[in-house]
Amino acid sequence: MKRLWLKPIGESWEERKALITTALESGFDAVMVNEGEEDLIRELGDIGVASPGGDADIRVARLDSEDDLDGPGSHDAALVEIESKERENLAAEAARRVGTLVVIGSDWKVIPLENLISELQTEAVELVAGADSAEEVKVALETLEAGADEALLMTDSPDEVKSAARVREEAEAESAGLAVAEITGVEPVGMGDRVCIDTTNLMEEGEGMLVGNSSSGMFLVHSESIETPYVDPRPFRVNAGGVHAYVRLPGGRTEYLSELESGDPVAVVDSGGDVRVGVVGRVKIEKRPMLLVEAESDGEEISLILQNAETIRLVTPDGKPLSVAEMEPGDEVLVHVESGGRHFGKQIEESIIEK
Repeated sequence: MKRLWLKPIGESWEERKALITTALESGFDAVMVNEGEEDLIRELGDIGVASPGGDADIRVARLDSEDDLDGPGSHDAALVEIESKERENLAAEAARRVGTLVVIGSDWKVIPLENLISELQTEAVELVAGADSAEEVKVALETLEAGADEALLMTDSPDEVKSAARVREEAEAESAGLAVAEITGVEPVGMGDRVCIDTTNLMEEGEGMLVGNSSSGMFLVHSESIETPYVDPRPFRVNAGGVHAYVRLPGGRTEYLSELESGDPVAVVDSGGDVRVGVVGRVKIEKRPMLLVEAESDGEEISLILQNAETIRLVTPDGKPLSVAEMEPGDEVLVHVESGGRHFGKQIEESIIEK
């Protein structure tokens, strides 16, 4: 996920403190403050602190001319305000000396940013683009498709801070292409170790996680967000399947269910294929009676071993949950199918057969 910085604007510390608190609550990654304010930030919460001071997590040196180029040697980042082509060239040169480059445009913003993104794409530097509004954050993160690595929002408005967080979330949104599969078999297979994924997120009807016996074919397993007469809903939970199965993570990666741990990100997927990031709070592995579910989509065979219980559901093409206890051959459910194999969770073009 692309990172967000905040430079709070306000005459008093109390004004800036309110902005920083909003940034913390909105998931910002760092805040840029004056030297000497580092400890004040740390008292508010766990967030990266950028300043010219030696006590900062990110030590920032401001550059105004070529004479300042030797200064960033002991700093983590360089800040250049771009008001001319000469300053743009200064920024490009500074990027080769530090790990992070912060650029703030005065009049022209997009063109210098485009030039720097293009020029620095092979350099090992994080490019942070200054922005005065959430709309400018959006432009910064999307310029030349790749966008800047990070954005620095300079504002006195808590609403802009919240809007920038939403912009970042939208920019990072991904989609998992879903297809319709026809159930071909539902068969009890005895006892096994199944995994419940309890997240720090609440899921709604139609949402769940993509899980499969094979990385090339995954079912959309519904969350336990459904009201029943016998069991209270657990809208934070997906009873995902056997310990051996793959689960989709953000960015298209996969992980074995047995390897998930607290704090890991997982992909929460809805019936339209939209993906949002969930966070694992707890993983529960328990012995339960298991069920083999098999399906076919455009000639591709897909399977998954799930717990044999009424509360375990897949998702139908109209976004409704379908219990495995009621499932029969001929029923249709949503799946994700992809080509290629996996190497340590990353998709690769390789001939791999999984049965």
